[in-house]
Amino acid sequence: MKRHVPFVAENMLQEIADEFETQWNFPNCVGAIDGKHVCIRCPQSSGSQFYDYKSYFSVHLQAIVDVKYKFMTVDIGAYGRHSDSGVFTESSVFCHLEAESLNLLSPRQIPHTNITLPYVLVCDQGYPLKEYLMRPYPTENDIVSRQKEISNYRLSRARRTVECAFGILVAKRRCLKTELQANPEHVDTIIRTVCSLHSIIIDKEGVNETVAMILISPNQTFSAENTIRTRQNVHRTNSTDKYGRKKTNAFDFGQ
Repeated sequence: MKRHVPFVAENMLQEIADEFETQWNFPNCVGAIDGKHVCIRCPQSSGSQFYDYKSYFSVHLQAIVDVKYKFMTVDIGAYGRHSDSGVFTESSVFCHLEAESLNLLSPRQIPHTNITLPYVLVCDQGYPLKEYLMRPYPTENDIVSRQKEISNYRLSRARRTVECAFGILVAKRRCLKTELQANPEHVDTIIRTVCSLHSIIIDKEGVNETVAMILISPNQTFSAENTIRTRQNVHRTNSTDKYGRKKTNAFDFGQ
């Protein structure tokens, strides 16, 4: 089992970082981290501990994913009412990262620059900013520079791997699409099993057409100029509602 959920070996991290840079144009990235709520039956005498912001009962699944959508490590069982940041700061991964007991790679110089930066996990704005944790620039009031917009866009593409991994997991293991009818301790076992099975199948079969519909082509290059050009080509797609009225809340990105 450790071979399929292998976190963490230094030679493996270097390979993952190289793949993130090649495929998603984001250097010094050793994984993407995010959380997912798994819906469960309301446990007896649990009060509001498992009641989350989506208004159902759940346990929290936090995962770090590599560029091939495999789970490097998972943290299962936190109460659904906890936030991603709260779950992370209570996890064993956080304790090891803070204590510097994980063998993360030494900082290196970013290609084509004289800037030396550490290796990081990429995350969304629900996580704290740390030396080893890279989140997007805040975009309050939509005021953001072009450089920050490009940075956020590239970080979002790299972070998409964990969202895709969750999507594949739920699509393949349909028990996660509905409320799990089990006690919390059994729920933890179920989630741990399907996560391990997910990584085993990717090891054996790879990822093929299953995710082709939800991925940007890995061969597409996103330079700064192409990124801005893509942003400028955004246009509204007009459609109508059931009353025949035009609505313009759907967006389509120009190629």
